[in-house]
Amino acid sequence: MVPLTDDIKKLLHLTDLILLDIKHINDEKCKNLVGFSNKLELNFAKTVSNDYHIPIWIRQVLIPGYTDDPKDLLALKEFIASLKTVQKVEFLPYHDMGKFKWKKLGVNYALEHVRPATSDDIEKAKSILRQ
Repeated sequence: MVPLTDDIKKLLHLTDLILLDIKHINDEKCKNLVGFSNKLELNFAKTVSNDYHIPIWIRQVLIPGYTDDPKDLLALKEFIASLKTVQKVEFLPYHDMGKFKWKKLGVNYALEHVRPATSDDIEKAKSILRQ
């Protein structure tokens, strides 16, 4: 696991809830989606849950075509089951409301052709976690 600094350890002893966004459970897909590995965030979740026993709420943005693959959602379910203190899991529906900001800045919006997630998409993901 990732070693925690003394300052972070002090802070964890004062923490009563962690809200943790998991960008993608699959490391390679996470790198493609956000440009970084997911290893630090997953190791952090294991540490705070299993070593510090801090309650966690897991959140993941559900992006159609990116984070909604049933295999990945089953892997997410398995990961969550390995944690001792998860109290809540939320799927946040992807939306494109900030797209105009990217365009205004002249920056390419990488998810240009991705549709917003629907309530049906969210329910489908939740049902996979309930399996």
